Amino acid sequence: MLERLITSFQNILKIPELRSRVIFTLAMLAVYRIGAHVPTPGINNDELAKFLLDRGGALLGFLDIFSGGALSRLTIFALGIMPYISASIIIQLLTVVIPHLSKLAKEGERGRKTIIQYTRYGTIGIALVQGFGIALGLEGMNQGQFVLEPGWAFRFMTVITLTAGTAFLMWLGEQITERGVGNGISLIIFAGIVARLPSAVVQTFDLYRVGELSLLFLIILGLVMVGVVTAIVFLESGRRKVPVQYAKRVVGRRVFGGQNTHIPLKINTAGVIPPIFASSIIAFPATITGFIQVPWVQELGAHLAPGSVVYTLLYVSMILFFCFFYTAVVLNPVDMSDNMKKYGGFIPGIRPGQRTADYIYKVLTRITFAGAIYLAIVCVIPELLIYRLNVPFYFGGTSLLITVGVGLDTAQQIESHMLMRNYEGFLSKGKLKGRSG
Repeated sequence: MLERLITSFQNILKIPELRSRVIFTLAMLAVYRIGAHVPTPGINNDELAKFLLDRGGALLGFLDIFSGGALSRLTIFALGIMPYISASIIIQLLTVVIPHLSKLAKEGERGRKTIIQYTRYGTIGIALVQGFGIALGLEGMNQGQFVLEPGWAFRFMTVITLTAGTAFLMWLGEQITERGVGNGISLIIFAGIVARLPSAVVQTFDLYRVGELSLLFLIILGLVMVGVVTAIVFLESGRRKVPVQYAKRVVGRRVFGGQNTHIPLKINTAGVIPPIFASSIIAFPATITGFIQVPWVQELGAHLAPGSVVYTLLYVSMILFFCFFYTAVVLNPVDMSDNMKKYGGFIPGIRPGQRTADYIYKVLTRITFAGAIYLAIVCVIPELLIYRLNVPFYFGGTSLLITVGVGLDTAQQIESHMLMRNYEGFLSKGKLKGRSG
């Protein structure tokens, strides 16, 4: 197995286009990690980092995972890519209710580019609001001791710096998607999560050496992580195959159709989108409340922190909602039925037309519900165990889901490049099944 893996990596280097794409992706992610250590000007970063570490709580730890530590250090990438994700959510929701956006979504490549442009404008707007909120919050925290020179000049500089950082990350993600391997936005989040893994492992074993954690507890923690990863890999590649049969057609002297095939409906069509969307929506008000020193606002922020009952209920509800919403956006049973009918296809035992659309909708609803429950369990249960047991190793269900899911997608794209050029992929039998396969 190890020899085959080494051979696969050697094959990557033999394909010029794939090699350049992989190198470009790694270079862009390196730029992101370097920028995550560039401090925002006008701030006493050492004192602020110490304060946030002591009093940031679970919410800061959760948000800091997605920014790769940039939020706790308040670097130029402190806002991360979350404003872009929030803007994407808003645009997708508006696409359903605004006819103009709905029309653009159906116009193909031209409409898609216009919607992406709207998303960029929304990203800048959200980043401006969040940046201004952070600037005001920093001036009000501990009598403004974290700000070297308070005033409008500092606020303007902070807003411009943080917004520019988010805009740069947005551009970086688009460049990776276009010229690299994998989805750029997802890989940026992936890099931020993985960057925190080595320090978390070291801290956990340090606590074991000083006797604060037992060996049995570490073994149980490792088994839980292995079990979650196994469940993610298994269910992310799970599919419900709907059989489709095509009738024979005679065109001239040639016979077309007559074969049996199937429609592979994924258990989790939405992938990692629901937990990312849900996290970003909850994070927006929670981040603002964390910088407003008002008792009732602080209490509200505490209820929105990971581990609380309110947070858990909101998180699960949003995961369920976005699972169904995203599936409805990308899969339309009526269109699938019409396409089958157009080419002479039908589901055995089901009448073509509306009956077929109803059947596909019924099957899709059932498997989407199962996928949504799976996502909620994977994202919430490990997080609750971590916060209830105070485990000093933050790599919960959401992080594992994003890491494994993005890894599968990226590996699948690399696999496709290799198989297309007659090179063996990572697996000996068949094609690697990622989430988008």
